[in-house]
Formats: sequence, C-alpha cells, structure tokens
Amino acid sequence: MEIERKYLVTSLPQEYLSFPHSRIEQAYLCTDPVVRVRREDSSYYLTYKGRGLLSREEYNLPLNETAYLHLRSKADGIILTKTRYRIPLKNTPLIIELDLFEGEYEGLMLAEVEFPTEEAALSFTPPDWFGRDVTFTGEYQNSRLSRKKAGENR
Repeated sequence: MEIERKYLVTSLPQEYLSFPHSRIEQAYLCTDPVVRVRREDSSYYLTYKGRGLLSREEYNLPLNETAYLHLRSKADGIILTKTRYRIPLKNTPLIIELDLFEGEYEGLMLAEVEFPTEEAALSFTPPDWFGRDVTFTGEYQNSRLSRKKAGENR
C-alpha cells in the first residue's frame, strides 16, 4: 500500500543538491489501472498501481534492461524524465522525494512524502518551501501527466 501526499514546489530548498538523487525515466502502458515501466539509474521496474489519491495499492516487479526497453516501446503518451532528490525531513523518519522534471515538463517541480498510515498523512504539516497540496486533485499524478500536453497543468 502506498500512502503519500504530493505538493507543487515553486522554490527549491537551498541544500537540495547535497542530497542523494536518481535519474528516472518512466513510461505508461496503461493509466486505468496504472501500469508503468521505470528506469531508475541502472535499475528497472514494472509497477502496478490501483485507484486512489491519498492511498492505493502498489506492486513493483524487477525487470532487466531488455524487458524494460521492449515494454517502453509500447508505451502510450509522454515518457517522463526527472531527477529525484531524497531529502530527510528533519526530526522525523520521513523522506521528501523532490522531483525536478525535464523534457516535456521542464520546470515542473513536485514533492512527495510517503507515510506509514493515512492518519499520519492527514496530520502532516509540510515544510515552508512546499507549495500547493495537489494530493486530492489527482492533476499531478504522473500517469495523468503522461497523457497530457506539457503546460496544461501549469
């Protein structure tokens, strides 16, 4: 089960470049239900996500590069590319995943935080540098971004 909140980011925290990061490319084979393939640095995955905004089922299966490239070629819509920074949230066990998009969505910045329970997610107070909470609109779900033209959400 994935339980997460998602926020637009309009200004970056000063120290974000000092945290671990990964290059991500992901393509969607289906958006209802969500079936995607992802390359994260040199790792490859097939992911299934159920319906939902705050919480939903999520299953990840490892792929090899050949399978990833084969499935990516069958993707519909925009292949998303981004750099993800993993920033520890001070005085908590939580990690902020800061995504800086490239390509079609150059300039889009989103922050996600995963939680152990829905209660924890609902009681979360975001850092000052987080912008608008877009968790419950669904408008910035990556599967939805893959189906739109860049700039439609901004």
